[in-house]
Order: sequence, then structure tokens, then C-alpha cells
Amino acid sequence: MDLYQQIFENNRQWVKEKLAQNHDFFEKLAKDQQPEFLYIGCADSRVPANVIMGLEPGEVFVHRNVANLVIGTDANVNAVIQYAVESLKVKYIVVCGHYGCGGVQAAMKSVDMGGLNGWLRNIRDVYRIHEEELDAIENEKERYNRLVELNVEEQCINVIKTSYVQKAYNNEGFPTVHAWVYDLKNGLLKDLQLDFQATLNKVKKLYDLGHR
Repeated sequence: MDLYQQIFENNRQWVKEKLAQNHDFFEKLAKDQQPEFLYIGCADSRVPANVIMGLEPGEVFVHRNVANLVIGTDANVNAVIQYAVESLKVKYIVVCGHYGCGGVQAAMKSVDMGGLNGWLRNIRDVYRIHEEELDAIENEKERYNRLVELNVEEQCINVIKTSYVQKAYNNEGFPTVHAWVYDLKNGLLKDLQLDFQATLNKVKKLYDLGHR
């Protein structure tokens, strides 16, 4: 059996195991979804959102792209955020990067990446904003890891800039936005301890959309 066909066998085994644990698992799952988390992460195959969070299907709404970017002109990520906030009423929005991110690493190099140039420019902009701090880090690996963290924090700011998040938080007191990094080498999640309220207050000086 080749790998393609093995997928379907794996699927049947997974269904069998789920039904053995809970005979109406899929019946309940098909009725509705009520996740409390929106997870915005990297498309890297080594970072599966549900698995690293220890959550079941239906418990986390997921958007993934190269280097976990939240770009104001990206209709895809903005549609996900709006739906998660307005329809699903998520309580938490998490932007999760990971050490060892190829997108961040590529953005640190002066190399023509063709069609990826426009996308990676957003990460290079993060470097530009934090250039003084990053250039002061002599160790290249440490500088790279710090850029991963700063990129996550900047994408959290981009989430907070959206009217959907601001309006919902003003009216309901949620969602709050959180910055995480996943470590491929040990499997652990790191909370970067983003001060959501302070960040929101700072962002609203220029991007106050919550009352419009």
C-alpha cells in the first residue's frame, strides 16, 4: 500500500478509535462548532495546531500561512478573523510562530525569492522596525529566534488593529490576543506574555475603529 492509500486506511482507523471512545462523536461534531480559540500559525507541517495544543476537532479554529503573517490586505486572514470573532465568538486569538521557521530565515537573507518576495517583505519590515535591537545580537541563531518572537508580536498588533477585534472587545470584553512561539526541539509552547490591554491602548491612538 502506497502512502496515498495509507491515508484512507489511517482515516478509517481514526474513525474507529473515536467511535470506540464516544459512539456519537461525529454526530455531535457535525451539528456545530463552538471553539474558544482562533489559532493563527505557520503552515509548516511540523506544527499542527490541534496536536500541540492538546485539543480535539471543533475546539480550535485555525488559519495557517507561511510565517504566520496577518496582513491588512490579505482577504483570507481577515475573513477568518471576522468570522471567528463575529460568528464563532472566540474568546482567545493566538498568533503562534515557531523557532526554525523557514519563512523568517529566508527573510533574513538578501536573496531574490521570486514570487515570495512580496510576502517575505512583511517579515523584513518587522526587522526594519526592530533593527537596532536585532543588529545588537551578535549570535546569528539568537538573532533569528528573536526575529521569530518579534514577528509574532507584530502580527498580534495587526490583529488588534482590526475593527472586528476592537468592536468585540469593547462590547463583550473578548477576545484577547496572545503571542506564542512553539519550539520544534522540545515540543513546548512559549507564551511571550503580550500585554494585550497595553498594546490595545497603544494601537488605538492611531487605529481606533471600535466605536465606528
